[in-house]
Amino acid sequence: MSFVLAGFFLGFLGLLLTLHVFGLPANWLILAAMAAWGWLNPDFAGGLGFFAILFALCVLGEVVEFAAQVYGGRRYGGSRKGAWAAVIGAIIGGVLGAPFFFGLGAVPGSFLGAYLGSLLIELGQGYPPAAARRAAWGAMWNKVFGTVVKICVGVWMIVLSFDMVWPG
Repeated sequence: MSFVLAGFFLGFLGLLLTLHVFGLPANWLILAAMAAWGWLNPDFAGGLGFFAILFALCVLGEVVEFAAQVYGGRRYGGSRKGAWAAVIGAIIGGVLGAPFFFGLGAVPGSFLGAYLGSLLIELGQGYPPAAARRAAWGAMWNKVFGTVVKICVGVWMIVLSFDMVWPG
């Protein structure tokens, strides 16, 4: 029975990972689920060090996503205001896109929001249209990169958790 329960729980962690598609904090929910698993299972082998590693991975994913988006547009010639507009645009785009395609619209919405946020600010500051499009393109692709990194970090968290969950 313990193998079945562990299998269902690991499947649940995999389902939590898919929440990245909806723009939700999947890695933090994986951390919370592992904490609940540890609390409910007296034979849980993971200690404070294990949870510190999972926490550090969650923070790493957030930092990489944020830094990629903020500095990505600047690397493609955008301004600081344009980079922040991309961050805000990604959040707004994710929220506005969430009702479409059964919630899957949050992902393209956040990418499009990053692009439009950067583009509008750069054009408003007098950038030539080609330079504004280049900066917006960089902001959008760095948002994509940050999202991919967060998904990879979530997979890494599940792989680390596998030994702690699976009966030995």
